[in-house]
Amino acid sequence: MSLVQYLTRIQFDFGALQLLADELKLLDVARPLLVTDPGLVQLGLAQRALDVLPPAINVTIFDQTPENPTEDAVDAALQAYASAGCDSVIAFGGGSSIDLGKGVALMASHRPPLEDYAAILGGADKITRAVAPLVAIPTTAGTGSEVGRGAILTLRDGRKLGFLSPHLIPRVAICDPELTLGLPPQLTAATGMDAIAHCIETYLSPRDNPVAEAIALDGLKRASRNIRRAVADGTDRQARREMLWAAVMGGLTFQKGLGAVHAMSHPLGGIQEPRLHHGTLNAVILPAVLRFNAGHVGDKYHRLAEAMGLAPEDNLPEAIERLNADLGLPANLKEMGLPREALPTMVEGALADHSNATNPRPVNREDYEALFEEVYG
Repeated sequence: MSLVQYLTRIQFDFGALQLLADELKLLDVARPLLVTDPGLVQLGLAQRALDVLPPAINVTIFDQTPENPTEDAVDAALQAYASAGCDSVIAFGGGSSIDLGKGVALMASHRPPLEDYAAILGGADKITRAVAPLVAIPTTAGTGSEVGRGAILTLRDGRKLGFLSPHLIPRVAICDPELTLGLPPQLTAATGMDAIAHCIETYLSPRDNPVAEAIALDGLKRASRNIRRAVADGTDRQARREMLWAAVMGGLTFQKGLGAVHAMSHPLGGIQEPRLHHGTLNAVILPAVLRFNAGHVGDKYHRLAEAMGLAPEDNLPEAIERLNADLGLPANLKEMGLPREALPTMVEGALADHSNATNPRPVNREDYEALFEEVYG
């Protein structure tokens, strides 16, 4: 049995931010909590969202989203939500702000503790349609969280867990490429590779969903053929538009499940020091996992290569490594500053991660030990 769901309302194109007030009216809400981060406030981007809203919309701002959203941040934002009598959430920013917004929307309507709703702990069925109305406005092109059914949140004990439910899909995603213009090259590269990893991993997932696979291939085509342009020129409007579409498409395929790349990057992203960017981690890990999965995916590597515009004789993992190098991304975890002694804990985290279940080739402890050694450098 295949379950295919594409239920998210998406407003997409340059100028889409102007529709925010109309979308809030359709949701019948007037007291949203705007969840964002300090950088977007300093840059004036968050103000652009406020400027399109009429005085009748009473916005409360929470601008302390950490780089990797945490349980403590959810609680802090919830206090602001409750104190102001908010009735909805606007998540404005990258994947961290959107995932934090999902955590707030969830816990504003569900009893604590947060961990009760983690997918790996059997919490998905506990998430109900009572989740507060959520509008997602991405300012980066990578995570796809604006249309995804999940959030990744780090608990106080350091576990980085996935929270998955159709009820966590934002009621509307406002995707305005204008908000991504001028994104710094390194962040453009890292978030763009995040979108590429999403499209590749969901396409390779063994779950049967031809609709998602078609979307994943199209998203990969857009991202792989425009990411160099977007990194080279942050004002390239066409490249930015294509990269944002690729990110959205990667998010629309999440229901197929991810794989070992994300099973490895999730626990790495939960480390407090050094702070490791999720998209960069996916870029670094992807070639090794592609080598591991080779021979277990039928002819799918040929279709991926075709989507990326590669020659038939090109080696897919090596092509990703060349792309990473062209974009100026690190070659391994050692370059990212990870201490080797962290690897055993990361193996345990990967084994416990929900993405492990949908890798096309089963991965055991010894496999993850070898994979982490390979990507460590």
